[in-house]
Amino acid sequence: MTAKTRIVLSSDHADIKLRQTIAAHVAGLGYEVEDIGPMTSESTPYPQHGEAAARRVASGECDLGIIVCGTGQGIMMAANKVKGIRCGVCSDTFSARMIRQHNNANMLSLGARVIGEGLALDIVDAFLGAEFEGGRHATRVDMITALEG
Repeated sequence: MTAKTRIVLSSDHADIKLRQTIAAHVAGLGYEVEDIGPMTSESTPYPQHGEAAARRVASGECDLGIIVCGTGQGIMMAANKVKGIRCGVCSDTFSARMIRQHNNANMLSLGARVIGEGLALDIVDAFLGAEFEGGRHATRVDMITALEG
């Protein structure tokens, strides 16, 4: 990815601080960041935020997405309902690298109640630093894409 890569970030209301920390970190790496909120701690449903970020990635408006909720699971499930999205929840750097290298993931989901800030940033770095390997993995990603109908 280049410095022109555009990354969308979103979260639910409970995870604003971690999302903003990640946004600042990613911007510091030279990526263009679109933080679509929310900006207040007023209760808001994670599915709408996962979907909003996923639609920006699926449309090509953004190249990659990073989303956050308590476990990372719910917001990831919502994002994966959008055609063209391959999002995985990661709690370790190995998985973050592998979802890019082997699954061509275009979104990363993190659980703010599962991991701390330092590990979250390491996971983001692993995700952004990896590239799809293609080859035999491309055939498998094509199989996943075919399931979208």
